[in-house]
Amino acid sequence: MRKRNHSLTAEKDRGTTGSLLDSDPDLKQRPGSRAAGPAAGDRQGPEEEGGNMGKPFRRLSLLGKMQRIVLWLLLVYISIPFIIKLCPSIQAKLVFLNFVTMPFFIDLKRPLDQGLNHTHNFYLEPEAGLRIGVWHTVPAHMWRDAQGKEADWYDSTFSSAHPVILYLHGNAGTRGGDHRVQLYKVLSSLGYHVVTFDYRGWGDSDGSPSEDGMTSDALFIYDRLKQRLDKTSLYIWGHSLGTGVATNLVRLLFDRGNPPDALILESPFTNIREEAKSHPFSMVYRYLPGFDWFFLDTITVNNIRFASDENVNHISCPVLILHAEDDSVVPFHLGKKLYNMASQSKSLRGHKVHFVPFPSSLKYKHKFIYRSPELPHILSDFLGPAGSWPSEKTTDDSA
Repeated sequence: MRKRNHSLTAEKDRGTTGSLLDSDPDLKQRPGSRAAGPAAGDRQGPEEEGGNMGKPFRRLSLLGKMQRIVLWLLLVYISIPFIIKLCPSIQAKLVFLNFVTMPFFIDLKRPLDQGLNHTHNFYLEPEAGLRIGVWHTVPAHMWRDAQGKEADWYDSTFSSAHPVILYLHGNAGTRGGDHRVQLYKVLSSLGYHVVTFDYRGWGDSDGSPSEDGMTSDALFIYDRLKQRLDKTSLYIWGHSLGTGVATNLVRLLFDRGNPPDALILESPFTNIREEAKSHPFSMVYRYLPGFDWFFLDTITVNNIRFASDENVNHISCPVLILHAEDDSVVPFHLGKKLYNMASQSKSLRGHKVHFVPFPSSLKYKHKFIYRSPELPHILSDFLGPAGSWPSEKTTDDSA
């Protein structure tokens, strides 16, 4: 009887436990309970719920950061025009870029380091207390004789029949820039003397840049060369911003009655306002209301014009214009426009005015025309044999 009563009591207890589990679901979910079974994995704990709730907050935080970045960029974009307008000297620095000295660490006193073993470095003073650095590269066939020679020997070579090119470089860099050095080598190999210099404020030259100062330096070098030349031809070659200096110089020479034997303009523009408006740096502001007032008028305030489109009406010598169609710095259409103006100039009537385009497929861009295998033929056809003046008196478009 006792055994039977005991078994009945145990069964009653088990039944009671089962009924409690069935009636209380929370007991089934209690950790460690076997009765919980797979159902325990179906319900998320507080940590998982917090993780899922945190994702939207993280997305909102990232969105907020992006909005702040956009607002900062917008603030900078709006501020730059006002800063330039209030500080016009900034715009002048952007035009000249004389503080950009690439390639770095060039010793301009040693042109030999740039592969010019027939080049003499020296310094001149166009004004009292103002020194500018100059290079004179003799024709390549003289390189052996040039070894170890000083200034007097280099000056004596001007008495030869080889023509002289005064090269006026563009903004940024120095007379030792790589593309410039490569052009000196090409011209030297063709039998030309090449004389180049750094304007005041560039390279190792003293002073600060200005349009008047650049033109004054070029005139000083030209006059010095003229004093050393007899009947030898003297040509002026300008590149990029240097074309503006070149047309300024030739206009002064025209007014004085002693123009050069020819003017060569590589990648020229019409005037600095049109060039600034077409420059890739201006792309983000070009369609901003007040662009001219903010940017272009600020250039004019600095007395920077480089008005080649006006100067060609006061030039009287043969003019050769070279321009690559894929030039993104000085767009091709500006060079073509300048040619059209020059070809209609009354002062250029009776002189050769040639325009030579270089197709985009050649990839000469803004400063690699020196790579053209046709350049020697272009120059010889236009300038004639060494030591002679261009003789053809026609206006021609080679395009």
